[in-house]
Parts: sequence; C-alpha cells; structure tokens
Amino acid sequence: MNSLAGSKKGGVAETVRKLVLPYAETLGLSVWDVRYVREGGAWYLRIFIDKEGGVGIEDCEKLSRAIDKPLDELDPIKESYCLEVSSPGINRELTRPEHFEACLGSRIHVQLIRPLEDGRRLLTGTLSAFSGAEFTLVPESGEPLQIARKDTASVKLCDDDVLEEIEGS
Repeated sequence: MNSLAGSKKGGVAETVRKLVLPYAETLGLSVWDVRYVREGGAWYLRIFIDKEGGVGIEDCEKLSRAIDKPLDELDPIKESYCLEVSSPGINRELTRPEHFEACLGSRIHVQLIRPLEDGRRLLTGTLSAFSGAEFTLVPESGEPLQIARKDTASVKLCDDDVLEEIEGS
C-alpha cells in the first residue's frame, strides 16, 4: 500500500521540490513531480525530472549528485529512505495543475475512484479543458465529460503513437 506522506502542502515532497528546483534548472531540467512514499516497509523519495528531448541516465545521475549534500543539510526526512531520480516516463501521471495545462489537447487515461452510472471506471480521451478543480475529457465516441480531480484515482498521459513506434521496432 502506498502512503503519500509529505504530499500535502508543506510536506516532505513539497519541501524537497523547492530545494531541488534551482539545481534542476541549472542542469537544464524541469521537475515533473516529487513523491515521498512508503512501500513494503521502506521509504522512497522519488524525484521525476524531464527536459526537451527526454531524460537520460546521465541527467538523473547529475541531479542526484547535485542535490545529495543540500538534501543532507536540509534534512527534511528523519527516517531512512532511498533516493530515486528518474524520468516520469511515456505514460506520466498528471498530478499538478501545470501538468494538466501542458497536456491540453493530449490523449489521457483516467481511472475514477467510483464508477460512472454506466459502470465505467477507466476512461480514455482528449484532455480539452482544465479549470483547477476539474477537467474535461472528450472520449473518441460520446459526449465530453466534466471530471472533478478529487474523483480520480489517476490521470495519465496516453502516448499511443510513441508506444506504437516502440512496439513496431
């Protein structure tokens, strides 16, 4: 079971995000997300980075080295944890307002916490509008749906074109 300790405003994840941002920018990177989670009894601090053209292992290593000492000095985490720096991946999760704004017009997969009246919990379509508390999903067939962010378990970018290229090679 995942716990999102520190994901609330002012928590560990936001504190680390603020620390990491200037180091990432110096390296030409953007910080997609920061998560502090407990999995199987161990704590993980995950920093997801991005840049134009994609992120490589070298980018992850550079940022990890750059933040190692400042993170130790800030000491925002009292328990032992594992630091992971990586790309958010092709099917990245949209969690912050800037993610939704940057992905307007893109295809997304939405998993709802509770099913719609017709029983569907998994939806795919185009993200056509975003207002902060809710967004509009336009399925390939059917009417646009207004979805409250609080009603979603996850919202992920659906990059079918890239997936087809990978599978076809």
